[in-house]
Amino acid sequence: MKKTLIAASITLSTLTFGPLALAHEAGDWIVRGGVIHVEPDDESGKVEVTGLGKTGMEVSVDGDTQLGLNLAYMITDNWGVELLAATPFTHDVSLEKSELGLGDGALGEVSHLPPTLMAQYYFGNSSTQLRPYVGAGINYTVFFDESFKGSRKEQGFNSLDLDGSFGWSAQIGLDYMVDDNWLINGQVRYIDINTDANFKVGDAKSKVEIDIDPWVYMVGVGYKF
Repeated sequence: MKKTLIAASITLSTLTFGPLALAHEAGDWIVRGGVIHVEPDDESGKVEVTGLGKTGMEVSVDGDTQLGLNLAYMITDNWGVELLAATPFTHDVSLEKSELGLGDGALGEVSHLPPTLMAQYYFGNSSTQLRPYVGAGINYTVFFDESFKGSRKEQGFNSLDLDGSFGWSAQIGLDYMVDDNWLINGQVRYIDINTDANFKVGDAKSKVEIDIDPWVYMVGVGYKF
């Protein structure tokens, strides 16, 4: 019994006073990579067509999942800056509340990249194994490879082009240090993305304002050096 108590005491001491993984401190670079999902919380204006004015038609944008990458630098033990990057997202765009016999459903697709620069505050200190953080910053979203579906081209849709978007972003996240270098990360951010989609129906110039405003979710691993 006595030997059992001694062994339990040694085990408890090891768990309680053993070395802990060191978390972020001033001067550290942190690379995080993982799966990132963009889920638009979109709101559409009404489609405007030259000669017809503002119609009752709207558009919607679906979500997409890609590989995400973050690069962060710790200015102090608690303050850092981070740049978000990812492989290009491609979203299906749909027509809703259609008129003129056009029919609801798939309209086209568009790709985008949303590089985002954040200022971050990390709670705790360099000896804290679990580091929650919050961030705020600015985003620029560039759109490319805009195209209409073949059936929509037959209806006369052409020349799709989406304007780039500047907006703000907010973030919450959590790093768990596995050892002095490796970590597990989870984060959620909101990005303000507003764009005008310009296109033609036949020769008639048309446009629609879209507030995409996605929630962005990412889980992955990181390395601190």
